Amino acid sequence: MAYGLARRELRPRVPLQHGEGNKHHLTSIEGLAALSLDALSSVAYGPEAIVLVLIAAGAGALTATLPVTLVIAALLAVLVVSYGQVIAVHPDGGGAYAVAKKDLGPTPSLLAAASLVVDYVLTVTVSLAAGAASLASAFPWFGQHLLAVCLIGLALLTAVNLRGVAESARVLMLPTMLFIVSILGIVILGLLRDHPAAVVGSAHPVHATEALGLLLLLKAFSSGCSALTGVEAIANGVPAFRQPRVKRAQRTELMLGALLGLMLIGLAVLIRRDHVAPREGVTVLAQLTAGSYGTGWAYYATNLVVTLALLFAANTSFGGLPVLMSLLARDHRLPHLFGLRTERPVYRWGVVALALLAALLLIAVNADTHRMIPLFAIGVFIGFTISQIGLVRHWAGQRPPGWLRRAVLNGVGAVLTAVALLVLLATKFLEGAWVVAVAVPLLMLLFARVQRYYTVVGAELGLGEIPPPVRHTDSLVIVPVGEVSKLTQYALTAARALGGEVVAVAVHSDPAEVHSLRESWMRWNPEVRLDIIDSPQRSLVQPVVEYVRREAERGRQIAVLIPEVEPRHRRYKILQNQRGILLATTLRARTDVVVCLLPYRLSL
Repeated sequence: MAYGLARRELRPRVPLQHGEGNKHHLTSIEGLAALSLDALSSVAYGPEAIVLVLIAAGAGALTATLPVTLVIAALLAVLVVSYGQVIAVHPDGGGAYAVAKKDLGPTPSLLAAASLVVDYVLTVTVSLAAGAASLASAFPWFGQHLLAVCLIGLALLTAVNLRGVAESARVLMLPTMLFIVSILGIVILGLLRDHPAAVVGSAHPVHATEALGLLLLLKAFSSGCSALTGVEAIANGVPAFRQPRVKRAQRTELMLGALLGLMLIGLAVLIRRDHVAPREGVTVLAQLTAGSYGTGWAYYATNLVVTLALLFAANTSFGGLPVLMSLLARDHRLPHLFGLRTERPVYRWGVVALALLAALLLIAVNADTHRMIPLFAIGVFIGFTISQIGLVRHWAGQRPPGWLRRAVLNGVGAVLTAVALLVLLATKFLEGAWVVAVAVPLLMLLFARVQRYYTVVGAELGLGEIPPPVRHTDSLVIVPVGEVSKLTQYALTAARALGGEVVAVAVHSDPAEVHSLRESWMRWNPEVRLDIIDSPQRSLVQPVVEYVRREAERGRQIAVLIPEVEPRHRRYKILQNQRGILLATTLRARTDVVVCLLPYRLSL
């Protein structure tokens, strides 16, 4: 024993594969960029949605913008605290779905999952369409190609996320930071000024058509709640964070809540102080930008940053929905391939499915933001309400220290989100919200049918049961061959290693070739029987299939070992015949025998 060295146990170390470990997981700052841009960028349309509702009661009603925003900010605080609890209770992600499955039962969990799927798809489409429209406002040429711009942006986001969520976070870091700095700059400079630095857009007369009453305030509240979409994405994407995942995800959720609340309240104060009303050709945020920065380079730069942020806000869904779909696959409510991860790690099938659904919706509405806005936010508020109710039941059942305070907090949040959901459905049903009301039950039915299929399959396979004893039967290994060669020797050697009787089968139509093959076989003498099938029609696959069927009828266990030549370079693969693959496919479709493909790798 060497002096000065402590004795330690030596253990074999398995080297990490590419993408394992913390390298391809998120830090808190990266999580803010990858999973929070959807919620943060909603300040571009959330305050404007409130103003567009209140203006129906006249310009004087715009003073209610700040009180309504304060209520939304209070709801945001409740949601942030609540989702911090969701992250702690359900560190495997899933958000409202995980809460509902554990505390509310199967039907509410299906409702939560369906609503979140709808919301994630709409988040991608609305963000891309709004970003394309903002780009067209600065560069009118793009106005004729909005759909193409959206599809190109969707393709770029898909490609980045197929590389891994950590890579996408690093790509989004700069635009996220620029967006936060730009919006906070609008708020701070605007508050420091006594009056707006500049006014943009064309004024148009305002005619009051409604009274400023409770119903109008509820409409403004529900419309402004569109600024809260994306708050749940961090809770859904907890597995994407580095260890300790729970603390990092909770820290990211708190940063999101603080930044979003500060931006919303600051913009609302400016709207109330400067009496910002809708103007022709510009958004409310553009008016606030001009009021703080003037109409110089900072004005145009900020509008471009906002456009970029709206386009990249769609990345939130790419971070959250594939994880949710993997949880559904684990629960047998979606095909199991959605639970497969690549080595980075990426739920690649979930990313592709999201991209396809978003592309179909964008094509269906021709990238028109106004046709999708009525559908937006309904799904996420269903998830909000379910998660709050589920946590109330969780605290009431577990009763840890301080459970009553937490239950009251979640109960208040459930009431607020339920009210917002009912108002959203009532005011936007005929404008398009009925589509969500139809899509959510259809998705629930899909999940239930997939789960039923896996339940029946599990019963038929006897999963979870002790099977009967293993039967011992005679086996026969059939090796299709063409001629005597190294490939034949390689295949027969592998076949004899499997055990049991081995027989080589050849198909020929020319008597001269049959005679030549028999002579070569006898000279070689591999001690394996050779059966030659005559095929006057020069068919190769069908005669072998019939031969295998006849042997299988004798009650033996049959294995067909098919040797396949594989060049080292892919460019040569097309030069090889594909009869082996065709034979294997036909045998699997028409027989119940074991089919094995044996690769013989060339040096080319």
